[in-house]
Amino acid sequence: MILFFILPQQEKFMEIISLIKVYSQEFISLCPWVTALFAFIIGYACMPLILKIAIRKGLVVKPNKRSSHSGRIPNIGGLNIFTSFLIGYLLCVFPAENSFEINATNTTMFATFYIIFLVGFIDDLLAISPKKKLFGELIATFILIVIADVRLKHFYGFLFLSDVSTGWYVLLSWACSAFLYLLIINAINLIDGVDGLATGIGMTICAFFGIYFQLVGETNLSIMAYTLIGSLAIFFIYNVFGGKYKIFMGDSGALLLGTIIYIFVIKFCEYNSLPSVINYSPYFVYAAPAVCATVLAIPLFDTLRVMITRVKKGKSPFYADKNHVHHLLLSLGFKHRDVTFILILVNISFIALAIIGKEWHNYTLGFVAIFLAIFYIKILWYFVDKKKMKNLKQ
Repeated sequence: MILFFILPQQEKFMEIISLIKVYSQEFISLCPWVTALFAFIIGYACMPLILKIAIRKGLVVKPNKRSSHSGRIPNIGGLNIFTSFLIGYLLCVFPAENSFEINATNTTMFATFYIIFLVGFIDDLLAISPKKKLFGELIATFILIVIADVRLKHFYGFLFLSDVSTGWYVLLSWACSAFLYLLIINAINLIDGVDGLATGIGMTICAFFGIYFQLVGETNLSIMAYTLIGSLAIFFIYNVFGGKYKIFMGDSGALLLGTIIYIFVIKFCEYNSLPSVINYSPYFVYAAPAVCATVLAIPLFDTLRVMITRVKKGKSPFYADKNHVHHLLLSLGFKHRDVTFILILVNISFIALAIIGKEWHNYTLGFVAIFLAIFYIKILWYFVDKKKMKNLKQ
């Protein structure tokens, strides 16, 4: 008798759940940017707890000779980014129709997220040696590139090669992909020197890829990009405007951000190498590799510039100094917030260049981007040298 009343109600309940799933599929597929709001809310809810834990357990960073801050600041903001991104992404991606599958690629990709976050988090807590940190990064590299197969599969004529997805070319693909991955994650980490810089530039990069993947119907990747923007946004507010509630992302957040950006770069280049896209898609980007390099111009160019300068001076390319572009701007008297917004605007100018030059040849766009980067840095060094001369005269 009881079942007579329960079963019809259960059927109605399942119908409602099914309708909710259908509508959520359509809504998220049409408006993947709304996932940024979900991640932002989750991050907003988690941040006070993370701040409380950091202060209670002494998980803070103290100023040193290379620091551009004062006071003891919690440095586990990456935990909030990781938590809000992971929860927000999984909550939003599963309802999106045909956007996600439980397969080896996605499982190992998420394993990479966890491992690279863990490497950075342990470094934030224990300050492990560079060799141990590199070993952890190499484990993540192997899982992401070799097992998950998230790697360069088309060289676009570089080294006179095109398709490198099969045969002995796979070894070359692995090597170049590993170099690119390590370059990107460490470049993002190295620009995390002033409040909000890595986060702000990261949001502009994710916005570019998120909008593109949405336009071409790559729902999974667009959800990933927008969710990360939401996670970064709440951290940006606390990091830049937090006052006594300021928190740093630490290596855990920077390495995770770099890993996801690497995935966007690979997927962007891979998509634009498909014959169906080349022949029929209105969103085909001819200079895909150069577009990616231009969008990431500030972290990539600054890291390579500093490393080359160190080698010229007879020092290790990994020698710690204060010659990064944000350090130079700080030396001119700009405040952290000013430096952050100046470089975000500069990065937006590079993104605009990438959009304008997307149909150019890779070498043409690359040359223009390098010329513009050198132009910017020459102007900056002019004012730095001028200030040094003025101080010497005084």
